[in-house]
Amino acid sequence: MSTRALRRLKGKQRGQEALDLGDVSLGDSPEEQAEGDEDQPDTANVNVSPPANSKGSSRKAKKNKAQKNVSNIYELICDAENETEKNSPDEDAEKPDKTNGKDNRDTKKTDPKETEESTKSLAGNRLKKKKKKKKTKGTSEGGQEAVPEDNIDLLLENLEQPNGLTLQNEDCGGSDRRSVLHVEHRNLNPETELKRYFGARAVLGDQRPRQRNRQFHRSTWMTSPKDSWPRFSRPGISMSLLQSKDGIHYFTFEHSRDYQQVQFKFLDAVESMDPNNIVALLQLNPYHIDSLLQLSDVCRIQDDQEMARDLIERTLYSFECAFHPLFSLTSGTSRLDYLRPENRAFYLTLYKRMMFLEKRGCPRTAFEYCKLILSLDPDSDPLCMLLLIDFLMLRSREYQSLLQLYQDWEEHRNLSQLPNFAFSTALCCFHLSQQEDGDPEERERQRRKAGQMLQNALIMFPGVLMPLLDLCSVQPDASVTSHAFFGPKSQIGQPPALAELVALYVGRTYNLWREAAVMLWLEESVTEVLCRVDAQDPLVEECQNKRKQRYQSAPRNIHRHVLLSEIKEATASLPLEVTTQPVMSFDPLPPLDSVTSYTRPERHHVGASNESTLSLFFRSLLPNFNFQGGQRQEDDMEVARAGQELNQEVNRLMVAMRDMLANIRFQEPPREDNPYRDEEEWD
Repeated sequence: MSTRALRRLKGKQRGQEALDLGDVSLGDSPEEQAEGDEDQPDTANVNVSPPANSKGSSRKAKKNKAQKNVSNIYELICDAENETEKNSPDEDAEKPDKTNGKDNRDTKKTDPKETEESTKSLAGNRLKKKKKKKKTKGTSEGGQEAVPEDNIDLLLENLEQPNGLTLQNEDCGGSDRRSVLHVEHRNLNPETELKRYFGARAVLGDQRPRQRNRQFHRSTWMTSPKDSWPRFSRPGISMSLLQSKDGIHYFTFEHSRDYQQVQFKFLDAVESMDPNNIVALLQLNPYHIDSLLQLSDVCRIQDDQEMARDLIERTLYSFECAFHPLFSLTSGTSRLDYLRPENRAFYLTLYKRMMFLEKRGCPRTAFEYCKLILSLDPDSDPLCMLLLIDFLMLRSREYQSLLQLYQDWEEHRNLSQLPNFAFSTALCCFHLSQQEDGDPEERERQRRKAGQMLQNALIMFPGVLMPLLDLCSVQPDASVTSHAFFGPKSQIGQPPALAELVALYVGRTYNLWREAAVMLWLEESVTEVLCRVDAQDPLVEECQNKRKQRYQSAPRNIHRHVLLSEIKEATASLPLEVTTQPVMSFDPLPPLDSVTSYTRPERHHVGASNESTLSLFFRSLLPNFNFQGGQRQEDDMEVARAGQELNQEVNRLMVAMRDMLANIRFQEPPREDNPYRDEEEWD
């Protein structure tokens, strides 16, 4: 009797049978199970000789079942979820033993020859199962062994290791780099850090969203959309994948035609020098990127920090809604070229968001954003985040991460030649030596290492000490101020690029050196340095030669970083070639080799653009006056005639002014007859 006839006799339809995992044998096809149910009295023939066409029939049955269930989405999802449970290696090894053991108990009553054959088949099946299990172990990537299903953490690690993407590059390898610069989604949200400090109840409070009149925004990682924001409509920004090479994906933002027209209107509004024009433009286009960035700076200058921060969050939300499906914030394999103007706004938005978070008291979240900016272009580092990342690590007390980054990147980036890393790593080792829960011997070793590193940093960059003590409101000893090594000569003789780096570091991190223990440690190191200088340590002369040869001119990304930092001490040390040119806050110091995808149409300005005060005065009197003698008409004769008329008008004007000056008469004040008159007397 066929299986279909059996189902009809039992009153069941296909696909509605109750699953009994205890009776399922992975080695048997559905036809074999049906025949086993049909011939239950003859249990010795269950596993002795399977039908010849069992493989073909099982494939047909699976194919028909798949074709029949395509229309039911939920069945496909359930099958996909249960597939791992059915095919797990441990169950494959256990289920045949249970079912076959039951068959062996039943066959004890049968013929002994049949039992021998059945045991041989069982042994053969077990060998096949073991071979399959070993094969799956050998083919697994990384040579990992199978783990029990109960240990979820090990399963997640095994899933992440073969598919996990790290931040490793050709130029900066190292297996530990992921742990240092790996971006985590949950740390991009400042509420995660605030909850750690103050608790969830203090951060969230009774913030229960009202169901009525509530706007549903797209879920994002970096921002939490607010109901007070305008209704989001795509502003015309999209992201496209340029190429994928060696596991690195290169993306770029693109502007639609309508967005380009809005961009041209924004440039006109910036040239008008009136913020109201930008506000009017934002009312029509509430998610225009550059307008939000520019208006945020205006609000920040006017001390409206809350509005400035809200505009930056809205900008970030607009960017995040335009991400490409393959663009990842955490993998470290997504790149954005800063040479393209469409991508620069995303860099600046992340930077401004990071600075707001640092001022808000969320250094750990700001450090996560710093890692994200650095991962977008770690080779060029257009915003020079290496000048900032050490400060954020010290603020968030990520001491081990800072030392690991310094160790991994020193070989190919020469981080010791940057004043911020030379002093920050020494300060990091000192803080590690002050931890009470550490080993006393290890703490003492860290203390000696920190002192040695600080002495080398002071010898290499002696111009840091006096400005640092000045900002910390500490009066140095007379032996230090009178010494030539730390005196005014050390600051005056610094190369311009080094002076810029020193001013940037001192202006940013002087608060980290104000602690009493840190100051005592700094005093000890300064005394040791003076002794080494007086003893003519060869390291002093070597560092002096390095300062003369290097730091002659800073690259453009350092100037851009100084402008964005807005630190007065560093901005004052910028060269004239940077301070004399106009700087736009929505695109400070654009690269000289920018890759432009579209250009702004030329505007025809009326009148001369560089007229002097005298020419403007003449134009107010004579509207036809043109000081530069530009061509107002196409024909040469008309141009010559216009020039003659201009000369005549100028001559007439000069004659009129000469006559006016000649006819001016100054009237003498009237003399009083009584010189002795009292001034307070009434007339």
